[in-house]
Amino acid sequence: MKKREPISSIMTSPVYAVQENEPLQNVVSLFRKHKIRHIPVLAGKKITGILSRTDINRLTFGALFENQEGADEAVLEILSIKQVMTAKPKVVSSTDSIRDVAVIFATEEFHALPVVDGEELRGIVTTTDVIKYMLDQY
Repeated sequence: MKKREPISSIMTSPVYAVQENEPLQNVVSLFRKHKIRHIPVLAGKKITGILSRTDINRLTFGALFENQEGADEAVLEILSIKQVMTAKPKVVSSTDSIRDVAVIFATEEFHALPVVDGEELRGIVTTTDVIKYMLDQY
């Protein structure tokens, strides 16, 4: 196993992202279309938050109740990305080691971390990326 391999070797790049002033429905569309679970939120090029599929699932409950098919759409129209996102997310640098990121995932409750160099979003790394890397070592 390589001791100091950078996260850039396993991160997803380019990454799908949304602007914080976009409709929340755009996030749902990206989740569905690209089968992804996390989306960084930007103000221009600067990262301001992150949204997970779980965040959206907590909001959409219409399927749980009879005759409430439009409830999910209504909730998504009422709320904004800024209201739902996790603001000021923890980020890592593309030169951080895979080991360092694995420690973050193991000790904190994150499943994805935006990869940022300076203030520019370079990619995203997830627990799945780290697990696949570890499996490739065996």
